[in-house]
Amino acid sequence: MALVALATLGAQAKVRLPHMIGDNMVLQQQTDARLWGWTQPGKMVRVTVSWSKDVVTAKADKQGQWLVKVVTPKASYEPLSITFDDGEPLTIRNVVAGEVWVCAGQSNMEMPVKGFGMCPVEGYNDVVIDAKNHQGVRSVKIPSVMSSKPLNDAQCEWRVCSPRTVGEFSATGYFFARKMHEALDIPIGLIEANKGGTRVESWLTKENLEKYTNDPTDSVEICKRWVDYDYHRSLLWGNGTFNPILNFTVKGILYYQGCSNVGDQGNQYSERMKLLVEQWRSQFALGEIPFYFVQIAPYRYDDDNNATNGALLREQQFKAQSLIPNSSLVCINDLVYPYEFSQIHPTQKQQVGERLAYTALNRDYGFESIMYKSSSFKDMLIKGDAVFIHLQDNYWADAPFEDMQGFEVAGDDKIFYPASAQHFWQPGGAYWDEAIRISSPKVKNPVAVRYCFKNFQTGNVKNAGNLPLFPFRTDNW
Repeated sequence: MALVALATLGAQAKVRLPHMIGDNMVLQQQTDARLWGWTQPGKMVRVTVSWSKDVVTAKADKQGQWLVKVVTPKASYEPLSITFDDGEPLTIRNVVAGEVWVCAGQSNMEMPVKGFGMCPVEGYNDVVIDAKNHQGVRSVKIPSVMSSKPLNDAQCEWRVCSPRTVGEFSATGYFFARKMHEALDIPIGLIEANKGGTRVESWLTKENLEKYTNDPTDSVEICKRWVDYDYHRSLLWGNGTFNPILNFTVKGILYYQGCSNVGDQGNQYSERMKLLVEQWRSQFALGEIPFYFVQIAPYRYDDDNNATNGALLREQQFKAQSLIPNSSLVCINDLVYPYEFSQIHPTQKQQVGERLAYTALNRDYGFESIMYKSSSFKDMLIKGDAVFIHLQDNYWADAPFEDMQGFEVAGDDKIFYPASAQHFWQPGGAYWDEAIRISSPKVKNPVAVRYCFKNFQTGNVKNAGNLPLFPFRTDNW
């Protein structure tokens, strides 16, 4: 019994770290990075780092928790170490300083480079071969678990990119990190905290759910409501899968989610997206960190390509970026093949991640010449049997010059017909100088235009950055 007591005392004396603070970790560069853990209540923890002579100490509270902040160095590939000492030292090694981004959302963010069953990622073998060139990319996958209470730890470990490990990385996240690594030549860290099938409500706190939604917050009631679809459950996924990362110091958040909220009424989705970002920024306590998110791809919701449930959700996502400060939406309406109308996980993930990277590089890293915005509808003029429209954020180019696909036009009867569209320019400045002219022989007196405003419809209009036009409608029918 004495030996057991002594062993127990020794185990309690040793400082314990959350699993995501460990070997191979990426620290956010040039900031006050938070480090935390547990020891005996009232004990002092001494933290020393290999890049500085400074020593930081903290006293564990009544629950044995402690937290310190350390000033991190400029990004580099130099291996660093950190020692935590509460009487028995613990050292983590091969740490690097770089840029750390969170990969949040549902299955299209969770989808690994090696793909899901029956859902491949395009170019997998080439990615494996190339992985040896991107050992500066590292990731940690937070296990997707539910919890009735917020968890402060998760069973995970940091992975260094290699041909052996890259297949497990989030595909969207990895392609973002790979492009960032190429552009910046510094370590890039990904924290993958996501779960397939989750709704935006899955990540809201109990307080926000009770104040702004009708979702239950008692775990028993939550499970009763979503018996067959546990991935739709509110609160529990945020408690178990996202809460463990909130003390970590990060640069920003990447988010790919929305499919499970298709069918939400009115402005519910955009308002709850705004609420979620406000919540996460408050929880991270790092200020108005960047939030870059992905518009859902075309898909046959309700087994109907021509219905508009998916289009209405995309419209809400487009609205959300105007409600959320320091945010930007990536359009991927062109990144599905015609045969993928029933594939919720499109294979083209490289372009998704790279478009997120272009956004971050332009907005946060000084690459001001990168074209990262998709064009969107600006205004229109109706003249005779044609509609003339202007786009914004097109970088002075709308392509192709002829045979633009994806437009529809309607008259007072509210029936939309496929329309022809091409560049229009009238010498002398008539009809709005240069515009896109849209018309249909079936609509003599047009009143409204739509572009790819269906569950599954892909157009071909792009801007000078080869980025697709956001789907839109000019009506409110």
